[in-house]
Amino acid sequence: MITFKSYDGETFDIDETVAVELKTIKHMMEDGCAGNEIPVPNVTGKILAKVIEYCKKHVESGKAEDQAASDDLKAWDADFVKVDQATLFDIILAANYLDIKSLLDLTCQTVADMIKGKTPEEIRRTFGITNDFTPEEEEGIRRENQWAFE
Repeated sequence: MITFKSYDGETFDIDETVAVELKTIKHMMEDGCAGNEIPVPNVTGKILAKVIEYCKKHVESGKAEDQAASDDLKAWDADFVKVDQATLFDIILAANYLDIKSLLDLTCQTVADMIKGKTPEEIRRTFGITNDFTPEEEEGIRRENQWAFE
């Protein structure tokens, strides 16, 4: 068992087969930089728990090779990313920091799906972005990037 300690002090005991899914941790272990307790300074306990849940599920599902297991995992992944925006973005940051490519791909695709087919105004509303362009600047950008608005 390997113990992770989150930014806010929560500890998690994780099986080594799950821990090596976090490539940053795997490299620390290979380089001999990991002691009994591995600090994860950029990730809160809440988010680290979600990341570990994801890795455990994928390690368990990786043992099954049939199509039904693959379909179950896809459905599980779809439910996993049904979280509020702040949590989703924190998971993206954690997946990037811990170098978990499959989780980073899943969460970034979720954000891309949130943007797909929306106008710039709808995207701003979705993500709470303030439009700081003057109408003239915005019109200039639309002219320069006409292809994006077709």
